[in-house]
Amino acid sequence: MQSVAAALDRLGELAASPTVAKLAEAFAAAGHELALVGGPVRDAFLGRGTNDLDFTTDATPDAILAIVKPIAEAHWDIGRAFGTIGAKVAGETVEITTYRADAYDGASRKPEVIFGTSLEDDLTRRDFTVNALALRLPQLALVDPSGGVEDLLSRTLRTPAAPEQSFGDDPLRMLRAARFSAQLGFEVEAGTRAAMSELAPEIDRISAERVRDELSKLLLTPAPRGGIRLLVDSGLAERVLPEIPALRLEVDEHHHHKDVYEHSLTVLDQAIDYEVSRGVLDSPDLVVRLAALLHDIGKPATRRLEPGGAVSFHHHDVVGAKLARKRLRELRFDNDTIAAVSRLIELHLRFFGYADAAWTDSAVRRYVRDAGDQLERLHILTRADVTTRNRRKADRLGFAYDDLEERIAVLAEEEELAAVRPELDGQQIMQLLDVKPGPVVGEAYRYLLEVRLDEGPIGPDAAKERLLDWWAARERA
Repeated sequence: MQSVAAALDRLGELAASPTVAKLAEAFAAAGHELALVGGPVRDAFLGRGTNDLDFTTDATPDAILAIVKPIAEAHWDIGRAFGTIGAKVAGETVEITTYRADAYDGASRKPEVIFGTSLEDDLTRRDFTVNALALRLPQLALVDPSGGVEDLLSRTLRTPAAPEQSFGDDPLRMLRAARFSAQLGFEVEAGTRAAMSELAPEIDRISAERVRDELSKLLLTPAPRGGIRLLVDSGLAERVLPEIPALRLEVDEHHHHKDVYEHSLTVLDQAIDYEVSRGVLDSPDLVVRLAALLHDIGKPATRRLEPGGAVSFHHHDVVGAKLARKRLRELRFDNDTIAAVSRLIELHLRFFGYADAAWTDSAVRRYVRDAGDQLERLHILTRADVTTRNRRKADRLGFAYDDLEERIAVLAEEEELAAVRPELDGQQIMQLLDVKPGPVVGEAYRYLLEVRLDEGPIGPDAAKERLLDWWAARERA
């Protein structure tokens, strides 16, 4: 956290940048107010880098366009109905929005868009006090009508208006509270937290797409655990991602198992650590984080209390993959993300027999084949799934997975393992067997693939002999 003086110095430097200075001069010359608002001002106090430049003004969208056209390399008005004009000025992308004084009807999230005339009124309708800060340009006057600076200093998240009013106006702000608490490491103020619990059912008014976007932003923060816990504790998760609070399984006095909810949060933490430390994937990786959080959601449905005090969760991997597909579809995730996450959940237990009995080369090939382009993510998820406090067991599993990765690397170098396929393609199969396209070609292809997985490369000539032997046996059957 920067001191106020240091933050103001940083804001002064930002205001002197070519982009901000050009805009400030242009709006002043046109007789309109302009202020840098929200994230850039907040981040100056937090000592964080500035990624987006957002401005607000008393100018209407038409007036904004007239002002920026002469100084912009490009401009667009896709958000014009909401008062927002985008532009590229001095090489930087900016958004400039007319002061807002929206009215909500209480039934849907969408407000009636009403333009305002006061910067202070515009700020007090924003989501949180720490985002309700502005720097008037070119005067360099800090505007803070809701005590945002004090909340930044105390690392507190609260709404400028009464939280019941703020969340009632826009229930999505409750999910944003969880996201910002994780992103900034701030504590949500008690009254704001209480309002989240009270108004949790209001989140049902928000579209699945908007919910998905906020959950994704939360998961992509450096440490999402606290935000997820806030969603669960407030009752919001029960409405947007109910599989997570369902992991808080009751423990029978005669049957004991690890806390699946806490385990899942720990797996998420560890997956993020591996994602960063391995440096193979672009980080943050949403697929890894979704798979880590959801990998055990099949356990509540498959929990069985066994004689002698044991607890089993047979096939929770398969059940969990189905549940993940269903939930992610309902949240309108794209098909590639749904397929990748559900596949990882389905495969996340595959490794755990390796530590007890070393696999054959055939089993290693099948592991790689089944993982496909999700292999690196499966490595991360499987390693992260080891949360035992038994250091000997953790070391044994870690060493076993090191060994498996080494074997995969050796086989990959020897056999082009990432592209395992039969040594004869469909055209060659049809020519050799003198058959036309049809189911029999796929059957022959699958047979040769099994040979390839079992034995590794055997060469085209040997593959032809094996295929002809298989064909003769099939004809005799």
